[in-house]
Amino acid sequence: MSAGTSDVPVAEEAAVTVAFHGADVERVYDVGVAGLHRLLDRAPIIRQAKVVIVVAGMEGALPSVVGGLVEAPIIAVPTSVGYGASFQGLAALLAMLNSCASGLAVVNIDNGFGAGYMACSILRVQVPAPSSRSAT
Repeated sequence: MSAGTSDVPVAEEAAVTVAFHGADVERVYDVGVAGLHRLLDRAPIIRQAKVVIVVAGMEGALPSVVGGLVEAPIIAVPTSVGYGASFQGLAALLAMLNSCASGLAVVNIDNGFGAGYMACSILRVQVPAPSSRSAT
């Protein structure tokens, strides 16, 4: 998911990475905290996810908000987009690292690939591939 439309390229990098590894992807874009009603409208879909990747720039608040809505692990991705005192993603990175939401991990600024790869790693642990199951 992405907070704003300017975060979509990084979110797409994560989505393509996850899809490449064979997992299903549901894209939820433009649901930032500045328009909280858009996020709440999509909450039923988000709650069904086994892993949620949240991409946000500016103040980086979206992963914390999503953390209060879902039980699934969250991978937060700060982006370098924004204006004012966003400091090319540093403000979002620090906000995400300081989040009090449980089950939230943070990757580096603009690292959609890393978030997608980590999501696939989490999914493999939750539902092992048939070849890795023991035959007992």
